[in-house]
Amino acid sequence: MDGFTPWPEDFAARYIAEGYWSDRLLGDVLRGDPAKTALIAGDQRLTYAELDERAERTAAGFHRLGVRRGDRVVVQMPNTASFVVVFLALVRLGAAPVLALPAHRHSEIGYLCELSQARAYVIADRHGGFDYRELARALDVEHVVVDGDAAEFTALASLDADPVAYERPDPADVGVFLLSGGTTGLPKLIPRTHRDYVYNLEASAEVCGWSADMVYLVVLPAAHNFALACPGILGTFAVGGTVVLAPSGSPDEAFGLIERERATHCAVVPPIALLWLDAATWSDEDLSSLRLLQVGGAKLAAGPAAQIPKVLGCALQQVFGMAEGLLNYTRLDDPAELVETTQGRPLSPADEIRIVDPDTGEPVPDGEVGELLTRGPYTLRGYYRAPEHNARSFTPDGFYRTGDLVRRLPSGHLVVEGRAKDQINRGGEKIAAEELEGHLLAHLSVHDAAVVGMPDPVMGERTCAFLVVRGEPPTLRELKEFLRDRGVADYKWPDRIEVVDSFPRTPVGKISKKELAARLT
Repeated sequence: MDGFTPWPEDFAARYIAEGYWSDRLLGDVLRGDPAKTALIAGDQRLTYAELDERAERTAAGFHRLGVRRGDRVVVQMPNTASFVVVFLALVRLGAAPVLALPAHRHSEIGYLCELSQARAYVIADRHGGFDYRELARALDVEHVVVDGDAAEFTALASLDADPVAYERPDPADVGVFLLSGGTTGLPKLIPRTHRDYVYNLEASAEVCGWSADMVYLVVLPAAHNFALACPGILGTFAVGGTVVLAPSGSPDEAFGLIERERATHCAVVPPIALLWLDAATWSDEDLSSLRLLQVGGAKLAAGPAAQIPKVLGCALQQVFGMAEGLLNYTRLDDPAELVETTQGRPLSPADEIRIVDPDTGEPVPDGEVGELLTRGPYTLRGYYRAPEHNARSFTPDGFYRTGDLVRRLPSGHLVVEGRAKDQINRGGEKIAAEELEGHLLAHLSVHDAAVVGMPDPVMGERTCAFLVVRGEPPTLRELKEFLRDRGVADYKWPDRIEVVDSFPRTPVGKISKKELAARLT
């Protein structure tokens, strides 16, 4: 695929020889008993046989539409059975889904369709009060497929067709595109091959103790790497378990599903974990089936980490990873101190880790803070169609510069200490400061803008925009309305604005965001 950076041949040969890579495909992950319930979403309950048939018939419908191996399809759907069916159908065809989030708007979706040269765009008709068909009307894409009322577009239900013969993908093909958190503008596309992503989900399932008797509750967006394959939805299917899709992580919805479906495993971000800890003190729902709560996406403080087993009655597993590849898990047999105070250790024996001084690039000793660099059998070698960004993000010998500041313990466990990149982690959602600054500068009243993260006990970080203005400063409400009109996802909007006369500068003339952040504390 043009724009895709493959692993060097010697690395690929080694990963195959050592058993990390196989010829298994993402479309073949349904390995449960055909008569067993595979997926529960609202009032829909699909067995493995029924889910397999729906995926195959939908693949035939996309094939009839003209979608083929190597095509890209932007998929923007909430947590529904249709999302799972569409994902499985596309990866079976060898058409790579580009997994957008329901919160994305025209700014992000238009860019993703153009960058990926998408053949099609798949959406729900409406979700969360937003009409995605209106967004689709502003795009230049060949096919728009709608789950629900399709209006002038193609109805997803109309793609139901008798199975046909089609070209199977190669295990080395790009199977799915995930989105980067982004530090320099809009998200980058992360190409994950069938080989590396199957290893990602299968190795994760083994480390995390996934088994056929489990019921995995999905409260995060299903398009998130964490919920999809760490081990997530796909890891659950690979061991023959049952997946339950929830609309959100609200205790009002999630707790009822845990009780009703006897959910055993779930993955959340720290803000949801904190909410659950509070809600469990007054909730009447029976949470006794819950065995393991994974918490990742942002750092979980040691205090709440220690409370989870006591209050929720389940084990905690901390997860630190990235859609670009590297995953770290605390192990199920780790002592409580490591589970509560670290973010885990690398998933794979083949994960290579360097922790370096971010200024000099020299390695730092264990116990000292440095920037995390990594390469391995499931960590990308380059973003899609982003040569300039790749030159900055990868070392000459192929290590990915994560931008995370960590320290490593003698046990190999990592403790996350912050970010070296100009990025805000707002409850697990990554916000590129540069992108938001660019949008703010388009406002007629804004002369200059600097976006920084401010500590928050629930979200980890919230977003503060420091502004130098012309004339009357805009209110926070006015800025949010302005960003909404520009099609910017709402999780990127600033939580606070501070108007200043000028910005502090570093000795080389750059805005000192460190000093701005210090003002907030």
